[in-house]
Amino acid sequence: MIRLAIVVTTVFVMLIAGGTAHARMVMQTFAVLAGAGAHDVYPAPDGTVWFTAQSAGKLGRLDPRTGKSDLIALGPGSAPHGVIVGPDGAAWVTEGGQNAIAQADSATRAAKLFPLPKERRNANLNTATFDRQGVLWFTGQNGVYGRLDPKSGTMSVFDAPRGTGPYGIATTPDGQVFFASLAGSYLGQIDPETGAVTVLEPPVPRQGARRVWSDSHGALWITGWNSGDLFRYDSKAKNWARWHLPGDSPQPYAVYVDENDAVWISDWGANAILRFDPKTEKFESFPLPDYYASVRQLAGRKGEVWGAESRADKLFVLKSE
Repeated sequence: MIRLAIVVTTVFVMLIAGGTAHARMVMQTFAVLAGAGAHDVYPAPDGTVWFTAQSAGKLGRLDPRTGKSDLIALGPGSAPHGVIVGPDGAAWVTEGGQNAIAQADSATRAAKLFPLPKERRNANLNTATFDRQGVLWFTGQNGVYGRLDPKSGTMSVFDAPRGTGPYGIATTPDGQVFFASLAGSYLGQIDPETGAVTVLEPPVPRQGARRVWSDSHGALWITGWNSGDLFRYDSKAKNWARWHLPGDSPQPYAVYVDENDAVWISDWGANAILRFDPKTEKFESFPLPDYYASVRQLAGRKGEVWGAESRADKLFVLKSE
């Protein structure tokens, strides 16, 4: 385990509200190991923040209160992509390098691997979510999605519609599971009993659906990497809505919906984090402090939005004042 001293810097206080007044947001950055390639982040209930150090082949954990982080080895050839916190409080990682799901104990930091079946080599594992039954569902960009029962260790892997592409994945409050296909340009709804997928077509073709997050009402918010759009699929009314991001060449990558149902997006085209208010249908922009920061995932907890500037080897948090 490697322990690093982290420099915490308040970068700016900025709000571009499009005429609507909101609480000011403060951004802080936390430097991590140079060359770590911080990819996905996920805040834990105890105040720490897990992150995948993809280039370093390790799992990281930052304590924002002390400004220190640990790097945890996951095994030889490790290249972790996504990380979430499970119902058990552990970190669950899509570990592409070893083609396995990894579980890291929050207390001991010990890692346990759940390998994919041998016939499912090189799945290019991406992201994961837990359903309301405690089952982990995951995606692999090389054309698969799957499920893991942590209690029994039973794993099933399925072929995705249209082959390559499964990327972001999310669970709604009522337990439905959806994934976004980047190469397939669709939203997939998984039947948890059979594993079958219903393909849902966004209103723009070849949009490059990348990440997905559910709001408190069960609506799915999806980023269109190719088209520059933010989409909403209402899983109850079964209809779509679409908003094009501001700017000349928007490239929305990550999406996160906070406790107030505000939608946060990382826009690579603007090198900024955007906040979208579904009520006013307006965007706010929070420029990132580092050139071409490459924010690949957003997550959060009450009053905080977390991400990683993967090219700058930093984590950041936006906090309301």
